[in-house]
Amino acid sequence: MSRFSLRQLQYFVVIAESGTLSNAASRLHVSQPTLSQALTELENALGVQLCVRRKAHGITLTPSGSQVLHHARQLLRQAEDLQSAAAGAGPLTGVLSVGCYVTFAPTVLPPLLQGFSADHPGLTIDFTEDTQDVLQRRLLSGELDIALLYDMEVSPELARTTLYTIRPHILLPADHPMAAQPTVSLEELTPEPMVLLSAPPSSHDTLAIYQRLNLVPRVTYRPTTYELTRALVGRGMGYALLVQRPANDRTYEGYPVVIKEIAEPVPDARVVIAWPRTMRLNRRADEFVRYCTRMLG
Repeated sequence: MSRFSLRQLQYFVVIAESGTLSNAASRLHVSQPTLSQALTELENALGVQLCVRRKAHGITLTPSGSQVLHHARQLLRQAEDLQSAAAGAGPLTGVLSVGCYVTFAPTVLPPLLQGFSADHPGLTIDFTEDTQDVLQRRLLSGELDIALLYDMEVSPELARTTLYTIRPHILLPADHPMAAQPTVSLEELTPEPMVLLSAPPSSHDTLAIYQRLNLVPRVTYRPTTYELTRALVGRGMGYALLVQRPANDRTYEGYPVVIKEIAEPVPDARVVIAWPRTMRLNRRADEFVRYCTRMLG
């Protein structure tokens, strides 16, 4: 039998995520000497050095430490599943780690978190917003249970199910000459300055639309956030091609913007929920997938 404990694995995961023993001790509400001793005992039990400890620079994982971290996260989740199975079909407990693509997180994530938490008050939901490439890396490393993504450039190592589809649109300042038209042609807009949301994979997909139409946009600005993109458009500094459709028709600064349908045929964007193929969904994640499918499908 292994000579390490689940608590030692838990301490190691928190130390790795916190970067320093002091931060980890604060999160776990234990003393630094206790954490240091647990880490040393885990290294002795496994026969490898998991991290390099530097007083001024915190801890740095060794290659072996990175591998152990991935498996430790899986073991801790399996331990939670075992406890849940032993309790039968009782209330959901434990922690569910959810990722969401940054541009649609403000419109999609809040109602899901609120509704699912109301149905399962004993469950803790940790969530993070980020770009698609970062979320996929965190899924595969075991940091996240599931993530809501666009069905674009998704790793074959991830399983996924479609939640809904949505058509891209053009965002214009309210005083733009084409703002009153029912539809707007990308070909007509191409000579004008464009504000390109540069948050992978949004930018790649946007440019692919132009490529299919044999058009070359005149990209003037490349903001990395959705709201800055809207703010630049609101000030009349260009138009944008976006997917998410927030209910508000004004920017943070109060400038009005309008959503216009695209005259040319463009493919719909699909929003999916994804998880590693090699990892069986635990009960918490499986219930969340069912809830998302029911609410967004």
